[in-house]
Amino acid sequence: MNSILRIFSLTRVPSLFWSAPTPLSLKPPLISILCLFIGLSIFGFGHAILFGANFGVSPWMVLSQGLAIQFEIGIGLSIILISFGVLLFWIPLKEKPGIGTFINFFVVAAVIETALPYIPYQTDISLKFLQVFLGILVIGIGGSIYLIANLGPGPRDGLMTGLSRKTGVPMAYVRNGLEISAVSIGWLLGGTAGIGTLIFAIMIGPVIVAYMYLLKAIFDK
Repeated sequence: MNSILRIFSLTRVPSLFWSAPTPLSLKPPLISILCLFIGLSIFGFGHAILFGANFGVSPWMVLSQGLAIQFEIGIGLSIILISFGVLLFWIPLKEKPGIGTFINFFVVAAVIETALPYIPYQTDISLKFLQVFLGILVIGIGGSIYLIANLGPGPRDGLMTGLSRKTGVPMAYVRNGLEISAVSIGWLLGGTAGIGTLIFAIMIGPVIVAYMYLLKAIFDK
């Protein structure tokens, strides 16, 4: 019970042997760069698994859909506008960008595009649930590895870590709040949410933080 409470009390990303000294490092350690790419690749693969489940898109994609509908713009432009909008919230939070912030989109998108043709597209309801849970677990480990690399989070992950650090509210709760807010606003704007969307919104925060705690327990000796 105490271990579970400690997991949900994390307000900062742990620093481990592959963590860079600062996100703005001009010459980051090779291990940090390697783990950044490994983490982002796993992160992207997890999203491909989630897409293949055919059980609802991620909460921020629902928001992107809703914005695209309301302003009659393309989904790609909507995603870019939301990402830049989220980055603006980093300013008062004093969240620091890094190379990971800028390559995040490219690596994740490339992995999703590459992996999707090989991911089973589910029609059976039980397999949909199974694949959603698997996707969330894979996204969680990938997200924790790349965040611990400390080379700059993606826009949404940076908003999570910045708000948690600034307010003292554990990251798991902050992430849940962000995901639920995104899907709620997106749905009100006309975006489409599924059961998998809601499962993702509830689970992703605790899963990422649980992996961080596990990695810290294993490597922080």
